[in-house]
Amino acid sequence: MALPWPELPCFPAYLLVCVQLVFLGVLLLASLLQLFKQKNNHEDGITTNGNTKIYANGDHDGDEEPPENPTADRQQTAKCGIPTKTSIACTILLLAVHCLLLLSMLLSFSGHNIISPALAGSCSSRIGTLASEIAQVLSLAASLFAIRNVIKAESTMFPWMLRAWWICGFLLSASSASLSTYLRTTHPGKKLELPDYVNFLSLSLSSFLFGISIHGKTGIATATATFSSDMKEPLLPAEGQSKQRTRSPYGDATLLQLVTFSWLNPLFSVGIKKPLEQDDIPDVGINESAAFLSSAFAECLDRETERQQSSDNTDDAGGSSSSPSIYRAIFLLVRRKAAINAFFAMASATASYVGPYLINDFVDFLSRKKERSLTSGYLIALGFLCAKIVETVTQRQWIFGARQLGLRLRAALTTRIYAKGLVLSARSRQGHTSGEIINYMSVDVNRITDFIWYVNTVWMLPIQISLAIYILRTNLGAPGSLAALAATLLVMSCNVPLTRMQKSYQTKIMEAKDGRMKATSEVLRNMKTIKLQSWDSQFLGKLKCLREVERSWLWKSLRLTAITAFIFWGSPAFISTITFGACLMMGVPLTAGRVLSALATFRMLQDPIFNLPDLLSVIAQAKVSADRITSYLQEEEVQQDAVEYVPPGGDERFDVEIESGKFSWTPELVSSRSSSNVTLDGIDLRVKRGMRVAVCGTVGSGKSSLLSCILGEIHKLSGTVKVRGTKAYVPQCPWILTGSIRDNILFGKAYESERYERTVQACAMVKDFELFSCGDLTEIGERGINMSGGQKQRIQIARAVYQDADIYLLDDPFSAVDAHTGTHLFQDCLMGILRDKTIIYVTHQVEFLPAADVIVVMQNGKIAQTGKFDELMKQNVGFEALVGAHSQALELVHAVESSTQQTTSLLVADQEENSDPSRTSKPCQQQQRDPVGVGTDNQSGKLVQDEERETGSIGKEVYWSYLTAVKGGVLVPFIVLAQSSFQVLQIASNYWMAWACPPTSDSNEPAVGLGMDTILLVYTLLAAGSALCVLVRAILVTTVGLSTAEKLFTDMLHSVIRAPMQFFDSTPTGRILNRASTDQSVLDLEIGQRLGWCAFSIIQILGTIAVMSQVAWEVFVIFIPVTAVCIWYQQYYTPTARELARLSGIQLTPILHHFSESLAGAATIRAFGHGERFITGNLGLVDNYSRPWFHNVSAMEWLSFRLNVLSNFVFAFSLVLLVTLPEGIINPSIAGLAVTYGINLNVLQASVIWNICNAENKMISVERVLQYTNIKSEAPLVIEDRRPPPNWPSIGTICFKNLQIRYAEHLPSVLKNISCTFPGKRKIGVVGRTGSGKSTLTQAIFRMVEAREGSIIIDDIDISKIGLDDLRSRLSIIPQDPTMFEGTVRGNLDPLCQYTDFDVWEALAKCQLGSLVQEKDEKLDASVTENGENWSAGQRQLFCLGRALLKKSSILVLDEATASVDSTTDGVLQKVISEEFKDRTVVTIAHRIHTVIDSDLVLVLSDGRIAEYDTPRMLLQRRDSFFSNLIKEYSTRSSHMNLNLT
Repeated sequence: MALPWPELPCFPAYLLVCVQLVFLGVLLLASLLQLFKQKNNHEDGITTNGNTKIYANGDHDGDEEPPENPTADRQQTAKCGIPTKTSIACTILLLAVHCLLLLSMLLSFSGHNIISPALAGSCSSRIGTLASEIAQVLSLAASLFAIRNVIKAESTMFPWMLRAWWICGFLLSASSASLSTYLRTTHPGKKLELPDYVNFLSLSLSSFLFGISIHGKTGIATATATFSSDMKEPLLPAEGQSKQRTRSPYGDATLLQLVTFSWLNPLFSVGIKKPLEQDDIPDVGINESAAFLSSAFAECLDRETERQQSSDNTDDAGGSSSSPSIYRAIFLLVRRKAAINAFFAMASATASYVGPYLINDFVDFLSRKKERSLTSGYLIALGFLCAKIVETVTQRQWIFGARQLGLRLRAALTTRIYAKGLVLSARSRQGHTSGEIINYMSVDVNRITDFIWYVNTVWMLPIQISLAIYILRTNLGAPGSLAALAATLLVMSCNVPLTRMQKSYQTKIMEAKDGRMKATSEVLRNMKTIKLQSWDSQFLGKLKCLREVERSWLWKSLRLTAITAFIFWGSPAFISTITFGACLMMGVPLTAGRVLSALATFRMLQDPIFNLPDLLSVIAQAKVSADRITSYLQEEEVQQDAVEYVPPGGDERFDVEIESGKFSWTPELVSSRSSSNVTLDGIDLRVKRGMRVAVCGTVGSGKSSLLSCILGEIHKLSGTVKVRGTKAYVPQCPWILTGSIRDNILFGKAYESERYERTVQACAMVKDFELFSCGDLTEIGERGINMSGGQKQRIQIARAVYQDADIYLLDDPFSAVDAHTGTHLFQDCLMGILRDKTIIYVTHQVEFLPAADVIVVMQNGKIAQTGKFDELMKQNVGFEALVGAHSQALELVHAVESSTQQTTSLLVADQEENSDPSRTSKPCQQQQRDPVGVGTDNQSGKLVQDEERETGSIGKEVYWSYLTAVKGGVLVPFIVLAQSSFQVLQIASNYWMAWACPPTSDSNEPAVGLGMDTILLVYTLLAAGSALCVLVRAILVTTVGLSTAEKLFTDMLHSVIRAPMQFFDSTPTGRILNRASTDQSVLDLEIGQRLGWCAFSIIQILGTIAVMSQVAWEVFVIFIPVTAVCIWYQQYYTPTARELARLSGIQLTPILHHFSESLAGAATIRAFGHGERFITGNLGLVDNYSRPWFHNVSAMEWLSFRLNVLSNFVFAFSLVLLVTLPEGIINPSIAGLAVTYGINLNVLQASVIWNICNAENKMISVERVLQYTNIKSEAPLVIEDRRPPPNWPSIGTICFKNLQIRYAEHLPSVLKNISCTFPGKRKIGVVGRTGSGKSTLTQAIFRMVEAREGSIIIDDIDISKIGLDDLRSRLSIIPQDPTMFEGTVRGNLDPLCQYTDFDVWEALAKCQLGSLVQEKDEKLDASVTENGENWSAGQRQLFCLGRALLKKSSILVLDEATASVDSTTDGVLQKVISEEFKDRTVVTIAHRIHTVIDSDLVLVLSDGRIAEYDTPRMLLQRRDSFFSNLIKEYSTRSSHMNLNLT
């Protein structure tokens, strides 16, 4: 029996009238203001269309740029876009429909029987009904007027008021349509009439207007706008950006394309034909570009800083000012987009609960088919379908919007972190290692962007819980709903302590990861030293220990995650048991419809229950990461007022002025009473324009710090520093960028051939270019790894010279070059091309001092003496000690040179090697390098190859390798079995309740003849069993996933540590760190869960299909073809998405690499004033990463939207089928169960494809890690059956037999037919021009590069036959580049803890560091920062000598060991070396001739061949010998100084 038609209250109608009148009033006011504004503008003779952020139509939008100011005589060429045309059409149709309804109402009220008077209005009052409809018609007419103004004003955005009205109209239409549907369902006897059709049609039209209001853009384009946008394109591309920019299809997409993501179709059409390349991917939109976001975020931070300052000003005078809140700045950046996302998320959450609400009505309909018309059944099915469509559209939009916001936030934070890194002070840099800062950029930023994804849960959670309780209240009454609420709150409360524990675990994980990444970065950076010292195993063990700490915290975190998963999957069973039990106790009848509606609701409650702990966990992680980034962004920057920059010119003659300067590297330790931590004190210095100022002094006297105070790098405590003109800086440790030699020299300047040629000639680079296969286009490896020390030094000198600056600051520029090259640089560069420049140069080589206009002598951080060379020599204060040490060395050279004593020449095995030394001038056709390095490609000159990138689908072997990594994959079947058991038991429990409970409230007896308590007991047992299966599965997945990640990490670590140096020469550190950080995090925390979810979602959908087919097998008629279409979509999507994921992974490495290089050379970048250029380059790299990442997440939504639509189609077909089938064919209760499962069919079907695709994308990380588990290894560390005697080498004889060395198979040999013998316990000097192969020879002794032919025999043992550890541990080397590790002094001298403290102190004393370390409070535990930056270069070199003194090997190799120390210290050290290693073989490579002049033998190399090999005296007897020429150059260069001495 149908219910009587209800009389509805009139309050909604009156409220609607009020809302419409407000809209009309605001619109009228805006129109009057617009007319007034246009009148004033007309009187002023100007046009104000779009010249401010408040548009002509009253719109205001901060996300869009206003259009350009049009010219006064511009012709109107506006073209209406699709959104504008659609809005006009929809508004006209709505106006026509409501005019028709208004006319029908008037006729009905006047007595004409057009429509039922009861249905004519929205309430019982005719006045309210007519007023509401009249207001509706007037509002629609006003909307048309507003759209006309938009077109007339050519606005790019719809006014905010109009958009708000469209949103309001959509909500009103949805309410009216829902009310009509509800009334027709509950009153099946009534037929549809005109108001019902008007409501449904209005909902359809309002939906289009709603979409347009969200999009906001009008689509209006003008000729002027097009011209303006073209003019805004840069003439030159930014560094790191592709030259040809393609328009973003997302920015030009129509509303329909935005909803369906069809703007991606062109990209898919390319991706299906061929593997995508970076250039195939369109650019991101303006709002997603790094430049826009960086500027916007900086503006937000500035606004927040101003707000904070104004707030601080209101506080007490004694209150401390607080720093700007990064949280508030992030909020300001994302608030508009986040608000739109929040609306979509809430709409999606609301629509998702329509299905559970209608299930009871649907079961009731199936049970009463005879009493109900098919129309009501079809309306219920339509309600299901409409809800699923709304859910699909809104869900896809909010998920995509969340990803988009994450991208924006990542770009903003990344660029901010980079910009901060360029201005960090030296003290701040010591507190944040490069590995930590890279972690901020790669890990912490990702965690903050993950929070953006979960933030919508904040507003979805209360809606979901409220709707669930409302549905339960409707079906089960107050007892059931209250019991469900209590159980839900109880489950949620259980997650609170778990979340707290998870937060603490996450903090520990991040700390452990920071420690591991810091150590990994240090090991990779100093791998050459580690291998030379045979410390491989020691540092491998250190990294393993750090990883073990990280793994222990990961296990605790993942174990907690498993418990959380158990709660998630078990919560529906727990809540349903409590709820049904309460209903049973309170006497609430449980029908099949009510039970199924409740079960569906409980399943929906899984999301808020599961999302709450996730939300809290993500908030905890994001809070930790945001605090870390905030702390970093608040670190001290380089003192901005340390140097006063004065424009050049004017009457001032001084380019550099320092008055009463007091400086410190550690200002926080400086007190008013003590000046022990003052680095420089009492500095007074004036440098006239065009002067050459030399700075000298002992090691650690403050020479480099003096240059730093001019650069503004060191903290100024007092005094003034003035600099006039531009600066160029050459640091003591060369800083070389990855790229070509030419790029390093140009350093951002335009190429001018004449100036460039003068520069390379002055810097002695012409000879090197002839040796390189590709000349100056030869690519330099990371940190200049494939260049000798001299070549790197000359490249950075050429960089400075090419800048044509006013002031040149050179920090020991001649230390790494030989005597001939040093003379050339001094004469042609400093005295030649830079003769009119102001030059301040630090040097330890006394022969370059006499040419200086002023010499500054530093001692203990103060200027001890200043003056010309002659004046200082006469003062007899301390300068003569430096000169005296050099004079003694020079006298030794002259003594040997003048001696005519005959000695017996040692024969050279191959007569060819004794050929005329003129061969040294013959150009060599292959690249020669001193240090070991992989060869460059002959055609491209490219050393660092593009990162390895697989193409095509992920190989099955990758999946197999992952699944079988732990115990051959024996646990995988048990995981699948546990999940299958869970699914079976869950379906069985729900099936049991649906089958056992009575179908309607009329039949109170259960169908099985059992009591409800028994039915509930069986259900509880089945549900508990399913929950236990989930617990077993979660623990197994956690165990297998972490064990597999640990094994792959260990394999990768062993493979990388044991890789040859060629691998590190050609592989940027960033690539390895990316795998060890980002990819390893995926393996640790994600990939196991992702693969598990693939299997779980497949099992779930199979269960759902089984339930639905058991009710109506006819579903397969539509399900099979739809599944085929889904598979086709997946296959069409995968090639594009896979390559996008790979490209995004590859494009992340250049960002980290560029950041690492920029941090290392921040001082140089600041000195040259190129900070903005490097920031622009970083913006381009961020955009290159954003492009594939943005289109990858968009492609995922493209697929998900289509799969959801197809699933909705299957679900709708199933509902129509169930409605149409005659009564008695199906069980209504089981049909309701099918609908319960079918509600989630779209989610499950999309979940299967989405999980498969997502897992494949994540498997790329496994693929990348596996690439580094199979690196070709060095020779074994130990060969047990060929171990040398314990005392080997006892004599130290080194015999080279026909030795040939080359760096790569496709390159010629670098050392050719080297055959000679170094006698044991003798001192052998090795000399030669830069690039002649000196260091390569020493590297061959340590087998850093293996011989192509020939052999090296040490004490009758072929070194190629023994293990590398046995070889390298028995030899000692002091390398050219001094290396120190973060830690302590003792740890750097004796990392293996093999010696006593007495031995360490003795070694420190011998290498002139004993007193310095004694002064430290911590003594041997004194700290050493990253790269030893808190010690000078000379001191670092002395520490390396200390290692050799401790080791006391029979063979010592010195590779420019004293290049960075002064002459006095050099003399002392040479004496120490002579005494300590007098009975040992010492091989010395040196550019200082006096260090090899007293050698027993001298080997001269030229172009990789032996040019000469004899005693120094015999070589000097041959006036035309190479060695004689070196001596003559050295003597001539020093002759001027000798004249001064006499």
